[in-house]
Amino acid sequence: MTELAEAPGVGREESITRIPHWIGGERVEGASGRTGPVYNPATGVQSGAVALASVEEVDKAVRRAKEAFPAWRATSLAKRAELFFSIRELFHANRTELAKLLTAEHGKVLSDALGEVARGLEVIEFACGIPTLVKGDFSEQASTGVDVYSIRQPLGVVAGITPFNFPAMVPMWMWAPAVACGNCFVLKPSEKDPSASLLTAELLKEAGLPDGVFNVVHGDKVAVDALLEHPDVAAVSFVGSTPIARYIYETGTKGGKRVQALGGAKNHMIVLPDADVEMAADAAVSAGYGSAGERCMAVSVVVAVGDVADPLVGAIKARLPKVKVGDGMSPENEMGPLITREHRDKVASYLESGSAQGATLVTDGRETAPEGDGFFLGVSLLDNVSTEMDAYRDEIFGPVLSVVRAESYDEALALVNDNPYGNGVALFTRDGGAARQFQFDVQAGMVGINVHIPVPVAYYSFGGWKASLFGDSHAYGPESIHFYTRGKVVTSRWPDPATSSVDLGFPQTR
Repeated sequence: MTELAEAPGVGREESITRIPHWIGGERVEGASGRTGPVYNPATGVQSGAVALASVEEVDKAVRRAKEAFPAWRATSLAKRAELFFSIRELFHANRTELAKLLTAEHGKVLSDALGEVARGLEVIEFACGIPTLVKGDFSEQASTGVDVYSIRQPLGVVAGITPFNFPAMVPMWMWAPAVACGNCFVLKPSEKDPSASLLTAELLKEAGLPDGVFNVVHGDKVAVDALLEHPDVAAVSFVGSTPIARYIYETGTKGGKRVQALGGAKNHMIVLPDADVEMAADAAVSAGYGSAGERCMAVSVVVAVGDVADPLVGAIKARLPKVKVGDGMSPENEMGPLITREHRDKVASYLESGSAQGATLVTDGRETAPEGDGFFLGVSLLDNVSTEMDAYRDEIFGPVLSVVRAESYDEALALVNDNPYGNGVALFTRDGGAARQFQFDVQAGMVGINVHIPVPVAYYSFGGWKASLFGDSHAYGPESIHFYTRGKVVTSRWPDPATSSVDLGFPQTR
């Protein structure tokens, strides 16, 4: 990466790095004249300046992808699978370097970043099985002398628009199955932490992926709209907030594109009276504060049923002083900063509004945040939260855990089912019958039974219901193979020409 002149307040060893696009197999400096700042959230210091693409630059990336598509589509499944095994090995070998980039630009602690890379690698490993994943069906002698078979073929150029909270994993969820299926890919990562996408591109090139098959354009709404409106982009995958997901879906489908847009979440963890309180408290702290709560699968609401509430809140509160908050590069820290100063301030505002609206502020993270210019907020706990409060209704996306008290299982279930989001949900109980009934009743796409973050393994698919998903296809797993391919049915007959005749009737299978 080339370097820009030093910014005010930045030391010589912390000069700002220019972050370019990746188009056609090489780094391409931005030509729009616009850049966006990239910060180290632990220090509050600007570390990079990312190029923000123009419509013309997006068009250039799509054109290079379109040019690469015929040859890549024609590449045999055996060669694609062999290449993906090489990709897997390279990413595994460079997982620490990739994780350090995540920590430097997102702020999550290094162990969490390594976990992100590992979960992304699972999807790459899934894609190694592409010869089996795109197998069709064959029916011999469907009619006399007629065979019928189905095949799945790639779409062409597809795009991914990904969020700041998982700069490596979520793109892997998209490009790995898309490219394995024979498509060419244009990635528009978050401009807040873009460097992981460039390392991804370099590793793919090193593994032997042909130039143009994978491209990266950085940018803001200009780049997003250019992808959504481009006639040569066949499909768009998105992960982000619900308002933007709705916009992506409506704009993309209006242009005739296939769209999967994963939106926001308000994940509940229901704790029944018979649950192991210590285990449930461990799970609530892990799921509520991991990655500073910047996870779409984070538990943001604990629903304490009946008389479990007081001991559960006490157990959670007792654990909070032990959570070590600080620079993610320090191995002793368990939670890092938030992504920007503005987001940190917005998250902190829910502590004030929660108290004003009648919640009990059990632990105030503003009082325990590390000193300095980093974008830190300590772990925070609100009790006696009601469904009318902002802290309950909004997706906070930060280290604020809300406790809602319910009198019964039915009341707790209704909270989840009445919520506009339907991403993930967890139930903690020792009662197998209650657990089975819960998975039958609950309206959410991903369910955990004594599992606090029920992110599916790579050979299942990830996605929610209701306002957490726009489109009918979930991410990665079997549904991604169908999303990134389209079906074709071939009816074949090889008769003796002497038997041919004109028949204007509707074909019959007999």
